[in-house]
Amino acid sequence: MNYKKIMALAIPSIASFAAMTATGTINLIMVGDLGALAIAIVGVSNIIMYNVWALFSGIGHTVNYLVAQNFGSENMKQGVRQTQIALCLCLLASITVVFTGLFASKAILTFMGSSADLINQGSDYLMIRFFAMVSTVFTFVFHGFLRGIGDTKTPMVTSIIGNLAMIFFTYALTYGHAGFPEMGLPGAAWSVFIGEATIVLASAYVYFIKLHEKYGTRKKVEFDRRDSKLIVAESSKLGAEEFSKSMAMFVFTIFVTRLGTEALAANEVALNIMSFGFMPAFAFGATATILVGQDIGRGDPLSARRIGTETAIVGSVFIFFLGLIEFLFAESIVGLYTTDPQVSQLAIELIKISAFLQLFDALFNFFAGGLRGAGDTSFLLKASLLLSWLFFVPLAYICTSVLDLKSMGAWLSLYAFITAIGIAMMVRFYRIDWIHVKIKSTNESNPFVS
Repeated sequence: MNYKKIMALAIPSIASFAAMTATGTINLIMVGDLGALAIAIVGVSNIIMYNVWALFSGIGHTVNYLVAQNFGSENMKQGVRQTQIALCLCLLASITVVFTGLFASKAILTFMGSSADLINQGSDYLMIRFFAMVSTVFTFVFHGFLRGIGDTKTPMVTSIIGNLAMIFFTYALTYGHAGFPEMGLPGAAWSVFIGEATIVLASAYVYFIKLHEKYGTRKKVEFDRRDSKLIVAESSKLGAEEFSKSMAMFVFTIFVTRLGTEALAANEVALNIMSFGFMPAFAFGATATILVGQDIGRGDPLSARRIGTETAIVGSVFIFFLGLIEFLFAESIVGLYTTDPQVSQLAIELIKISAFLQLFDALFNFFAGGLRGAGDTSFLLKASLLLSWLFFVPLAYICTSVLDLKSMGAWLSLYAFITAIGIAMMVRFYRIDWIHVKIKSTNESNPFVS
């Protein structure tokens, strides 16, 4: 097994995603002192921003797997050209994000059925989070390029630096420490803006300055119609895939929101804690994309299939032990977030249910990452649409509104969905006609059949 090769790529990615998760945790703990309403505002805003990120995430996902394939085939001129096209798409996306934040933040919170207090106090916070998302969209493309060439350390370093800045300014701007003004919840939003801006500036420096000599990243590239169509088509599919899942989570959050502020706060605390399992799964999924994509580029699809399997095995062991820790220490961990007895008890119950079921979320990430590396993006989109909207959303509605199972029913529906989509990705991975898989842009046949 290529254990060392897998972990060499996965560990920096785990550290990178862990830095984001830890920052979200620390920020939520600090904001938690403002009360349950502040926690609820952050939770609702996180779901909204996840949807915004998901809508444009396909650009970064596409760069990641195409650059990995081009790196494997030693054709980085094409990889750079495709990345430049993706950055132009990011510019268009950013205009949309800024205008949405300026003019639609209050309307979005109203649409979600939020309370009057949440809408009044959360609108400014959400607007600033939209501004911060501009940096996030660009960062995902820069990091996609870096991971595609096998560099997971640079994204780790830039993420840690940016997240440290985010933590400091949350402390400073929310409560007026270190000579900064006390801004309350909007200060916490500006800290996210500052942290995300730090990450994108550092990443842009590496891409345009450090890597220029080796890859010509600042050179003006000629317009290529085929590459442009490929980037737009793949970004649309992968973005729609993420967006379909995130919108389903958006609807899920609406169901939870209507259960009351305490239920929403407990949901946010539980999701934040469980992200310590979600993020490593995402890291191993990114590793699968890199390794599978590079082997496809080298013209060795059977090796790609094998390395995808090995990545899933290593990742599953990691996630299992993490889930065991979450299960055993649920009460102590929740105590770091809130002292509200109702919120605490419900969050503990949700975590104990999720601790081992998150293995299925890991399976989804591992095998979806492998499918992206191979270029099987159409299946990812179809499975996401079908299972999100014909299975998850109806089940969540039935459990919360018809059977009146409240938060417990909501989370049971969530993990039923995660289990179904995880198994679907695993089955698909092993049904591909791997022997005929080629680089996406030169693929003349279609191995991705039933």
